[in-house]
Amino acid sequence: MPRVKRGVRARARHKKVMKLAKGYRGGRRSLYRSAREAVDRALCFAYRDRKVRKREFRNLWIVRLNAAVRPFGLSYSRFIHQLDKANIRLDRKVLADLAVYHPEDFSRIVELAQKAA
Repeated sequence: MPRVKRGVRARARHKKVMKLAKGYRGGRRSLYRSAREAVDRALCFAYRDRKVRKREFRNLWIVRLNAAVRPFGLSYSRFIHQLDKANIRLDRKVLADLAVYHPEDFSRIVELAQKAA
């Protein structure tokens, strides 16, 4: 059986890891073993935090909506309930953006929701 030389594949694998480790500090950027550990860890965090980001943004939108409806004498949960009763189908992201960047439009939506309740 002929001898298999694996240098090309190993170099390609190393290059792939080292490319991902660009911008790291110290040996994590220049030493393959350290770089591989750091890259593996970073990829795990990236995968996990793509899901966490969605949770955190939803939480932010809820906090913003709660703060925006308080001057109207409402809580967040009552506001969402009234929107549901009024058959207003806007998600929390859109409502929070309206509350921050277009407060007059948001106040009209709150009034519509209050009339329907």
